[in-house]
Amino acid sequence: MSKAVNNSEDSGSKGNTRLIQEAVRRAKDGDSEGLHFLYVRFAPDVQRYVNSIVHDHHEAEDITQIVFAKLMDRIGKYEQREAPFAAWIMRVARNAALDSMRAKRAIPTEDVRVTDEGQAQTGIDRSRDLREALKQLPEDQREVLILRHIVGFSPIEIAETLGKSESSVHGLHHRGRRTLRANLVDLGADPVVMPHAV
Repeated sequence: MSKAVNNSEDSGSKGNTRLIQEAVRRAKDGDSEGLHFLYVRFAPDVQRYVNSIVHDHHEAEDITQIVFAKLMDRIGKYEQREAPFAAWIMRVARNAALDSMRAKRAIPTEDVRVTDEGQAQTGIDRSRDLREALKQLPEDQREVLILRHIVGFSPIEIAETLGKSESSVHGLHHRGRRTLRANLVDLGADPVVMPHAV
């Protein structure tokens, strides 16, 4: 993707945006290098986001592979004027994760767990408490916290992904952190301290 790489001399996010737009254009034209660029750039973010939904690292890997395997067919539906590519691919990933969860619910399985004592059990308990506390949040607050602290998106990227204003993202983040802390206290868990990132 030599032409696109030459554009990397443009500094900051504008250069990055141009690279992504060029890669999208080339992928739409059937160019595998354009598709590869998008995979390298977005697969880690997609996998973190999917993992935050399905809570299973291996399943998140599988879903991420499915999202990018189908991207060549789906990318024709993407329109730059409607949303940035990052927001669009995260919506595709979210839908794929939810589809996978719905499909799993339809298959009865026996939940078998073997737990270790001590430190491992404490970590499992804390993860369970955090998942439960997150589940109790309103969906918009939960998504903002996940995109900020797990996926690592900036407030602007979160706003673009969710189709909200940046100020509403800040408000949701603030309320979500406060409610999450209260939920953890109600569950008898020590509040998890999240860095003030938004």
